[in-house]
Amino acid sequence: MPPVTERIRTENGFAAFGLPGAPGTDAFWAAARGPASVPAGDGGWTTLFLWRGSPATVGFESWSEPVPLHRWGDTDCWYAQVPMPARLRVTYQFLVADEAYADPFNPAGAGVDRSVAATPDAPAQPHWPVVGADDVLPVPRTRLRWNSERLGGRRTVRVHPVGGGGPVVLLLDGDDWLYLHPAMSAFDSAAASGEMPPVTLVFLPAKDRAAEFAYGTALWEAVRDELLPLVAESGVTADLDRLVVAGQSLGGLSALSAALEFPELVSRVACQSGSFWWTPGALDGADPLGGPPGGAMAARLRERPDLSGLRIAFDAGEHETRMLPHCEPVETLTEQAGATVRVSRSASGHDRAGWRHALLRDVAWALG
Repeated sequence: MPPVTERIRTENGFAAFGLPGAPGTDAFWAAARGPASVPAGDGGWTTLFLWRGSPATVGFESWSEPVPLHRWGDTDCWYAQVPMPARLRVTYQFLVADEAYADPFNPAGAGVDRSVAATPDAPAQPHWPVVGADDVLPVPRTRLRWNSERLGGRRTVRVHPVGGGGPVVLLLDGDDWLYLHPAMSAFDSAAASGEMPPVTLVFLPAKDRAAEFAYGTALWEAVRDELLPLVAESGVTADLDRLVVAGQSLGGLSALSAALEFPELVSRVACQSGSFWWTPGALDGADPLGGPPGGAMAARLRERPDLSGLRIAFDAGEHETRMLPHCEPVETLTEQAGATVRVSRSASGHDRAGWRHALLRDVAWALG
């Protein structure tokens, strides 16, 4: 269900968000900065989203159903007051007819058609630069053409030495960390500040996430036998004996699966909101998250595999009300199987914008 929103009744309602003058005037739009939040009586926030010109809806990533905007009188001002909980960072976009747009009043973008909002009490994300929707993110100079016999097809893998290079950090869903969220710049900044050791980032794009990341061995056989040898031959400094796998959602499920099935390859993992609801056939059901807590992964861990060589950091969004009951048993069972485990919660839903700080922190921790 979408949050319950209220209409603004007087111009003073906009003034509470720091907007002077009559809505729709030049002075109003000159001052517009979005989104703006004011405290709500329940300890959360009321956040104002603005759109100029046409009917629109604001869509949120994995936090709320879309919220329609209201028009102020007969002006070009469209708005929504959205109740938000304490500590939330969320990706959103404006939906107009069949098109999606970033927020023109928000400098914090995530790709060309998305923006990032944060309540005033959301923890800072040091090292992640603010990038606008029109900004072109830097990409690594080293580009590998991987024509995989095991997986089929061809894909481009980027490689970036941070601080001169070091242990390999394999970023699953690598294109998201290249083109939506500036991971290359963030890791460089963290290393320059001493919060991250030198590492070599390998941005691995997915072609079919469900097929590649759900339980199976093909991806990790291909990484072991095809991709890592390419990285070794790339000329970039890379310590292949120390590998960290960082994955989110289905990528987090895949990372832990690799640690179980290929312990000689994967012994360090940074897992954000792993899709531990997964069971065979779950994606074809009406409610994929409606199965047993922890899904197939929890069942596998109850067999008590020896995970004494595994170092794994789990993180999930504190607002992921349906994911947490699947994550929690897996976290507990992994530790009971002997792994060194760290558990944290980010101020977000199921959203890369909220996992960004955990990614840096947990990769550094996984390296010990």
